[in-house]
Amino acid sequence: MPALALSVVEEPPVDDPVGGTGAARVETVDTVQALQARIDSLQRTRLDTRLLPTHEALADLLPAGGLQEGAVYTLSPSSALTMALLAGPSAAGAWCGVVGMPEFGIEAAEAMGIDLDRLVLVPHPGDQWLTVTAAIADALSVIAVRPGRAASDGAIAKLAGRVRERGSTLLVTGACPQAEAMISITESRWSGLGDGYGYLSEREVTITVSSRRSPRPRSGRLLLPDGELGIRRLDRADAAARGDATQRAHDRWSTPARRAG
Repeated sequence: MPALALSVVEEPPVDDPVGGTGAARVETVDTVQALQARIDSLQRTRLDTRLLPTHEALADLLPAGGLQEGAVYTLSPSSALTMALLAGPSAAGAWCGVVGMPEFGIEAAEAMGIDLDRLVLVPHPGDQWLTVTAAIADALSVIAVRPGRAASDGAIAKLAGRVRERGSTLLVTGACPQAEAMISITESRWSGLGDGYGYLSEREVTITVSSRRSPRPRSGRLLLPDGELGIRRLDRADAAARGDATQRAHDRWSTPARRAG
């Protein structure tokens, strides 16, 4: 069964796409943000223990060791990064959604390990992206969204509150003041092309995660995609190889013959 694609019927734009009239709520933005900060601090401990299954190549880079239920993350613009973050929850049986990304390729997503039977696509939400995202947050575990028109801080705070209430996880391309962490591709290099022939087969990237919990960003090197596994961590393999070489050197120089000589 292919991914489920949804379309959105455009309606006259409203000031507050999550609900209510935006004009009457502009004055409440500061209050909403203050309440959101208080709720976030009160629920911090509980959220720490509610982690979604996250691909092992990415889990240790994220705060708390994985994607948290009810949390919001911001991403740099990259379909591959979005797919990598959806792969773990999807493989574990979670329903995922992708909003506002018409270039999101289902063949590439399947190669990354995403189950298309539990994938909902809304490629063209138009100005209703916030309404659509809020609606499907009631049913889906993880939602990746590329915002259309800008939304007010109050509307974003409401969406974050709804995601937290429903226990969904939101991945937003671009800035979001409610984000738990920012996940970015900071270096990228493709391989596979020969001298004027061949095709791109692998992409080596560095993923950096900056969190409000930790002053020091975490980075890791991955193949994204990897020609065989879809996603593969590289720096762990390098560390393991260095450890093996160190152990072999230690073994050689700790033998009786070496000590006697």
